[in-house]
Amino acid sequence: MEYLENKTFDEIQIDETATLSRTLTERDIQVFAIMSGDINPAHVDIEYAQSDLFHKIIGHGMWGAALISTVLGTQLPGPGTIYIGQTLKFKKPVAIGDTLTVTVKAIEKNPEKKRVIFACEVRNQKDEVVMEGQADVLAPTKKIRRPKAVLPEITLRRPYSLFDTYLAKAKPFGSLRAGIIYPIHQKIIEAIHDAHLSGTIDPILIGPREKIQQAAQAANIDISPYELIDVEHAHGAISKAMMMANDGHVGILVRGGATREDLLHAMQRHEKGLLTDKQLSYALVLDVPTYHKALILTDTLINVNPNLEAKRGITQNAIDFALALAIKEPKVAILAGVDTINSNMHSTVDAAALCKMAERGQIHHGILDGPLTFDNVISKEVTTLKGIDSKVAGDADILVVPNVETGNILAKQLEYLAESRNAGLVLGGKVPVLMSHINDVYLSTVSCALAILNNAYIYRKEY
Repeated sequence: MEYLENKTFDEIQIDETATLSRTLTERDIQVFAIMSGDINPAHVDIEYAQSDLFHKIIGHGMWGAALISTVLGTQLPGPGTIYIGQTLKFKKPVAIGDTLTVTVKAIEKNPEKKRVIFACEVRNQKDEVVMEGQADVLAPTKKIRRPKAVLPEITLRRPYSLFDTYLAKAKPFGSLRAGIIYPIHQKIIEAIHDAHLSGTIDPILIGPREKIQQAAQAANIDISPYELIDVEHAHGAISKAMMMANDGHVGILVRGGATREDLLHAMQRHEKGLLTDKQLSYALVLDVPTYHKALILTDTLINVNPNLEAKRGITQNAIDFALALAIKEPKVAILAGVDTINSNMHSTVDAAALCKMAERGQIHHGILDGPLTFDNVISKEVTTLKGIDSKVAGDADILVVPNVETGNILAKQLEYLAESRNAGLVLGGKVPVLMSHINDVYLSTVSCALAILNNAYIYRKEY
């Protein structure tokens, strides 16, 4: 265990010194800006900084001053020191990569008041003085020795949502007519209204008029501009929605208050459902703050324990979806519990088969690799340590899971442990379907934007 130990007033000698060295990083600048609120563009805006006096990002002057405080508070005099005053002159700017050496030297003692004056000097790696001044402190009179505090780690996360890009890209295509199934809850009305105001959908409310109006009143939203089809029960609302999708009257369906099981059963009917020659599958788009780009996770909802042919369809759906989101040559990781082929672990055999299918043109427009474990998919460093040569590892766009159970667990882990935000759609049907429970109004709007981009891509392919 490391300790902090002070020098009392009586122990401090004139000309006694203490030093500290620290290299300024971009992360230091960001953390200091967050802590202080100082977002002067000279410190945080690279475009502005390049046109400014120094032509580069420079560190906050008070970051260097904080290092002086660190020396005084932890070394000389150390614990028990009370800062009285500080004078500073800033002589040169400090840039990212500069190493600062802080030196404090006792130059005057006041026995009556137990105060010490320190000369403070900060030099960079070129031995240039970047900061100098004097500090006036009340020195401790009692000996203190304490264990060094173990501070929490700071994780910096992307300050914006990747989903905003999809909303912007969807806007020029205009809104989709949306069949909203059984919207009898306040939250559903709020989400649908928000999506309408964003320009992503024109809602058609399908369900019991009285219950829908009660939900709208609870949400304090006027739904009179929306078309409302009065259907008494949830099953009737689902049937009506299927009919409208088959007739081309809507471009997206939204589950609303219908149960997931009832809607899935209706979607998978051969005559009146949403089936096409493609595999129905659910693709979840994840905005994970600690990952450098969006991730598409599939299938987390529909194909409970898919066979190889179903996995081929799931994978192709996800690749086409990624292309619709302007991801060129999507990198597809076929997930498994181990990263080698094991005949006793069927997911690894399927992963290898899917990769061979891609080589033979049975899956197209994507770069596949598998079996891969999750750590390989996310971390290039892990694959390097394991000696795995992969174009996908550490840079995956799509994660194909072995089954729904695995996918759902993974999605929830990322949501609740990594603060991922998730928006998704059922793909492969006559229209995309927003299936998730509407508990986040913004994410529901994002899902509608994803549907617009998906439909626009299909239209371009067909025509």
